[in-house]
Amino acid sequence: MAVYAAMDLREKAALLPLAPGVYLYKDAHGEVLYVGKAKNLRNRVRSYFNEDRLADSRTGTLIAEAHAIDFILVDNEKEALALENNLIKQYKPRFNVLLRDDKTYPYIKLTSEAFPRVYVTRRLFKGHAYFGPYFPGNLAHRLVSFIHRHFKIPSCNVDLSRPHAAPCLEYHIHRCLGPCVPGLTTDTAYAAAVRDVRMFLEGKNRDLAVQLRARMEEAAADLRFEEAAALRDLIATVEELDEKQKMAAASGDNTDILAFHAEPPLIAVNLFHLRNGRIVDRREFFWEDQHEFNEPEFASELVQRLYFDHLQIPDHVHVQAAVADRELLEEILSENRGRKVQIHIPQRGQKRAMVDLVETNARHSFEQRFRVLAPSHDAIRQAVQEALSLPEPPLRIECFDISHVQGTDKVASMVVWEGGKMKKADYRKFIIRTVEGNDDFASMREVVTRRYSRVKQEGGKLPSLILIDGGVGQLHAAAGALEQIGVINQPVASIAKREEWIYVLGQENEPVVLDRYSPVLHLIQTIRDEAHRFAVTFHRQRRGAARLATEIAAIPGVGPRSAEKLLREIGSLDAVKSADLEGLSRVIGPALASRVHQHYHPDAQTASLALQSSEQKESV
Repeated sequence: MAVYAAMDLREKAALLPLAPGVYLYKDAHGEVLYVGKAKNLRNRVRSYFNEDRLADSRTGTLIAEAHAIDFILVDNEKEALALENNLIKQYKPRFNVLLRDDKTYPYIKLTSEAFPRVYVTRRLFKGHAYFGPYFPGNLAHRLVSFIHRHFKIPSCNVDLSRPHAAPCLEYHIHRCLGPCVPGLTTDTAYAAAVRDVRMFLEGKNRDLAVQLRARMEEAAADLRFEEAAALRDLIATVEELDEKQKMAAASGDNTDILAFHAEPPLIAVNLFHLRNGRIVDRREFFWEDQHEFNEPEFASELVQRLYFDHLQIPDHVHVQAAVADRELLEEILSENRGRKVQIHIPQRGQKRAMVDLVETNARHSFEQRFRVLAPSHDAIRQAVQEALSLPEPPLRIECFDISHVQGTDKVASMVVWEGGKMKKADYRKFIIRTVEGNDDFASMREVVTRRYSRVKQEGGKLPSLILIDGGVGQLHAAAGALEQIGVINQPVASIAKREEWIYVLGQENEPVVLDRYSPVLHLIQTIRDEAHRFAVTFHRQRRGAARLATEIAAIPGVGPRSAEKLLREIGSLDAVKSADLEGLSRVIGPALASRVHQHYHPDAQTASLALQSSEQKESV
């Protein structure tokens, strides 16, 4: 790599080689701002300094922030294209076209714990085994359910690092081997089940069937007929899946269709997957800052981002318009796939009609995203399920928040979202009773314990999702409270105010980061903000009532309980002040009533005494 750092950027560009390669704009701190490829490095980079390009806000900002230009020479355009893609993934430059996708492909994660578990996830991190991606999106959930039923490897959120007294429902309905309770399974048996799951997810169904058959015969020989029968059924299922995969692979068309609607700097893209002539999945992408829009170059970058490292490259990619470097892209994709891949621009007939359909959907996605059209209730439930990896679309969400001032007058709120709207009739207020000082975690544990202990006692139904206002600490406090009262495998999530990241219980190391246009984020924020508003309102009421009660309790001989009773029965401090002696007596008795009335009506008391004195004189 060569670096020019001393001269003006325009002069640096004039010294670049007349050869293919990749160029990198860097800022004064060495951070990569932009990565690009070129057939001719010098000509391409010098074009950034043309007056019309500098007038563009995006390019002008890039050049203003750039401090150095690096470059890497390669032998041909194909190598430049591949290297550009790798460097963009490595550095994630903020001036490059980056996918903003609400619907990433789901993967199945096999954890690296002592007792591994399986989860559906859309974010990949080091340290675990991932399989996929899968589409349609519910395929991953169906496969995980299959693993629960047949291999009994769970997806629970139970702490397996310590023993538990009793297993949860999943064990009793034969969907888990029960590693949480000593004696229900062995390390050897669990490890064998995990090996089977790994082979199944790797697609080695034939090898898996051979191993299962050997174990079936061994179980039958040892007269373990129930185990042998279960293995026999599993072998039949695995072999059937293997045959279906072979038939699908041999039976025809494998096509992706790409189209977009652009009103720069905003762009919406739709991607449809066709398998065997049927649409099996639809995916959306969005850009918010594509000021310098060139249709062929945009289409080329889109294909690169989607397929260069993708495991499921189709036979054909249909696009709505010309694609820059189409031949190079086809060559690289074909090499990556091991079979020929073609990029088409259909002009007529059924294929063009399908492209037009995808373009119509892209236009609709643009309207929904950028013109802020509210999605349907079913659509938002489905989106929440996918974003948070929930077992089903949520019907009811209960959200908790804590409110106090430096640990005083601590209260909590619970608000409810159900049927697509806030259900105010089910809102609840809580006064924190057992926590001393400023301890939000302990307060959250108390409130969650009280709420769901009562739900269990009354035989009520748990919500689809419990949402906590706070970060990982508040999430774990709520989860600990649920586990303590025997509520297991309850979906719980929290939303942190500063970053607006969503943490899902069991996947805390993989926070859900949604962009600011996401309808899922809007819904979660709306529910969280309502819980906060309700908690703050209740806290102000409590604090105000405490202040008023303190004022009344300051009257000699009147205690806090009598003050609270007066406010509760009469309604307000002003009403207490204006109440007559008879009205006060009905609430707190004549003696205390006389003290309160005298405190607020000293003139009336003086007049009463004068009248009594006058009457006494007349009688004498």
